Amino acid sequence: MHIGVLNGPNINRLGRRKAQYGTHTLAEIIDDLETTATRLGVTVDHFQSNHEGFLVDWLHEHADELDALILNPAGLTPYGRSLLDAVDDLGIPFAIVHITQHFKHYGMDALDIFREKADIYVCGLGWRGYSMCLERLTEIEAA
Repeated sequence: MHIGVLNGPNINRLGRRKAQYGTHTLAEIIDDLETTATRLGVTVDHFQSNHEGFLVDWLHEHADELDALILNPAGLTPYGRSLLDAVDDLGIPFAIVHITQHFKHYGMDALDIFREKADIYVCGLGWRGYSMCLERLTEIEAA
């Protein structure tokens, strides 16, 4: 099984905004995911960009390789329509992960255009949310 992990704008700065996002860096999250992937016997590819078009391009380039996807759209959450279209076009299970409780910061009416299409939606579990998504995606694929 081959799973893509995409991270949107500013996720490369994790560890610097400690009060809101904790102390884990993106590199530490990737290390944790690699450990989890090894335990589960799956392959994980990681990509982060601050530009929506680069995320879409990465998905197009890897579309035929991926069995599932984990996505933290970050700042693209309310309006990243081209990214949502690219993800939806893959036709594979995908998980949305937010490090913090998204609605705590933006209110209960916060727009998340990805949530209705996601097979898995995790928010507020910090860096652990990524590995939890990975574990659940492997269960969905195995079923």
